[in-house]
Amino acid sequence: MPARPPAAAPVLAVDWAAACRRAADGLRAVLRDAPTSRERVVETGERGKGGDQTLVIDQLAEDAVFSELGSLHDEGVRFTAVSEERGVVDFGDPDVLVVIDPIDGSMNTKRGLAAHALSIAVADGHTMADVAFGYVLDLGVGEEWVARRGEGVWLNGAPLPEPPPERRLPDGRLELVALESADPRWVAGAARELCEHTGRVRALGAIAVSLCQVALTRVDGMATLWRCRSVDAAAAQLVVRESGGLVEFPGGGGPLDAPLDLAPHHPVIAARSEEALERMRAVASANGA
Repeated sequence: MPARPPAAAPVLAVDWAAACRRAADGLRAVLRDAPTSRERVVETGERGKGGDQTLVIDQLAEDAVFSELGSLHDEGVRFTAVSEERGVVDFGDPDVLVVIDPIDGSMNTKRGLAAHALSIAVADGHTMADVAFGYVLDLGVGEEWVARRGEGVWLNGAPLPEPPPERRLPDGRLELVALESADPRWVAGAARELCEHTGRVRALGAIAVSLCQVALTRVDGMATLWRCRSVDAAAAQLVVRESGGLVEFPGGGGPLDAPLDLAPHHPVIAARSEEALERMRAVASANGA
């Protein structure tokens, strides 16, 4: 009788945080070598698998991540990478997914604006509900967010403090909400719902960074005004959930049924309470996404 192959190691048995930090060092080096907007706007002339024009810094950032993934594979770790630029890359296990956005907020990065991040999620299945590890390095302010399923969140290496309660205006509207996918047409389409449900909005330009702000109630809710891709949200949505917040991908069946692939399927919304999430649901649905 042939020997049975060894059982795959549980996802959280791998030191993903160490690998992410090594990849982050590579990304920092890429940005140091291209410090100005003039250098960062250079394109490769190709489109990534996510559909956007690929910047040279995007490609180099992804190379830094894949160098670490290759090292893990050499050590016997098996997975499949889902990355904004290269697409789906087989490293030996189709049911363990590593979902990568080498630079979330590429436009901010190339323009020299602060909010941009490395985002890496690891899942033992194919939906947002299956994400077991999330890493977001906000390069603009130097914050590292690490979430492990069932274990909580660490901010810059320390357990996340208890988030404060959400803030509301006297009429019940949320005081401050983060918006993404802030195309003027979609903002206009959601204007009535925004006026009804929030007092102020912030558009940071990076979905992962915006989601992480919900984890400490720096904003009282977050919504994209159009469909987002899994690479933008997979890691940060676990950060929110492990902080005690709520996340939903409306229109996907269950709230966390959005698939971990490269297509933009559903908006993402997040909040600290069910009532606030309902308000974000109204905002996200305004454009029919």
